[in-house]
Amino acid sequence: MYIFGASGHGKVIYKILIDQNKAIDGFIDDDNLKNNLKKIKVHRRKEVGNECPLIIAVGDNKIRKKISTLFFNFPYLISKSAIVDSSLIIGDGSLICDNATVSIDTVIGDHVIINTSSVIEHDCFLDDFVHISPNASMAGGVHIGEGTHIGIGAIVIEGIKIGKWCKIGAGSVVLEDIPDYCTAVGVPAKIIKVNNNE
Repeated sequence: MYIFGASGHGKVIYKILIDQNKAIDGFIDDDNLKNNLKKIKVHRRKEVGNECPLIIAVGDNKIRKKISTLFFNFPYLISKSAIVDSSLIIGDGSLICDNATVSIDTVIGDHVIINTSSVIEHDCFLDDFVHISPNASMAGGVHIGEGTHIGIGAIVIEGIKIGKWCKIGAGSVVLEDIPDYCTAVGVPAKIIKVNNNE
């Protein structure tokens, strides 16, 4: 297994793999200043084949989406300390980090990050390339569109729909639906910016 991204998020994935006694073939990063991380070789992208199994360790959703087009073998990864219901449907390359909770009848798309100690309650749907930051909580029946980032400690109440490529600020409390391409912050969360595309 390779880890694409030799920085902070790469270390998180490294730890999850080590805890599961899984072999790490190396990191992949095109930053020429990075040669080793955790005493493991950092390869340049051109040095590995596009068929190698890897997890993308990049928090930026747009960059993660771009990298996903360069390879095609993406196993998902679930931390041993995560609490995950057996009904979970999880897509290629998705990651559930330490102490996260994912409840019954939840669907997670491809290349989603469920970060440390976050909570995804029953009947949630997270589309591709979503990033749920540490300690964020999604109540039951929440739907989050492609590429949306939920900030650290944010709370989304039950039944809310958040559109694609949105940003929800750290500590925000989302009480109403948020349309596509919006940035919302605060308690309660209010839209402060609308973008026309991802």
